[in-house]
Amino acid sequence: MASATVRNVPLLDDDTIPFGEEDEMRDPSKASQKYTHPYVTFFHLFFRGASIVIYMFCGWFSDSFITSFVFVVLFLSADFWTVKNISGRLLVGLRWWNYVDDDGKSHWVFESRNSRINKHEQRIFWLGLILCPFFWGLFFLMALFGLKFKWLLLVMIAIALNAANLYGYIKCNYGASKDLNSAATDFMKTQLFKNAFDIMTKPNTAAPPTNVRPTGVV
Repeated sequence: MASATVRNVPLLDDDTIPFGEEDEMRDPSKASQKYTHPYVTFFHLFFRGASIVIYMFCGWFSDSFITSFVFVVLFLSADFWTVKNISGRLLVGLRWWNYVDDDGKSHWVFESRNSRINKHEQRIFWLGLILCPFFWGLFFLMALFGLKFKWLLLVMIAIALNAANLYGYIKCNYGASKDLNSAATDFMKTQLFKNAFDIMTKPNTAAPPTNVRPTGVV
């Protein structure tokens, strides 16, 4: 089921397959495989990982800031487009986008669909989506305290692109009308209850103390 910020949402012009009907086009022979979309999963991590690696080691291959800047931005742009338009839709069944109505008003749409989601791909999707902004946040602090202002501009571009996808998919996952603070609180409560339940139901496998000797039968 799709959820959106407005009603009567128009279809995207580039929708070759309508959103929510991806399962009908899936090859039944791949249903039992560990990864249903292996190439999409690979490129979901490749572009964002490559942009981080190039940023960290670009000085080894070139002393030109412009060259490094261009390559990092290219991979960041490829990552943003891939995550927004392909991997989010196929790996977790989520999509966010924007359109302008006839009155010139901009609308943001956050959609989710009920479909068979591969748990392995879902875990990889969210792991890559959350961890990469964390690394760029570290690079931001390093560039800020190191007074490397030209690199700070590049890091801010990376944070903006990564944060846009992260925010969009969180809104899709928890509902467009739901407050993100309450969503985070609900998530933490769920995790706490789950951990407490696991501790209470975990069998006690502790070995008996070795320094206790039998006292005999009375």
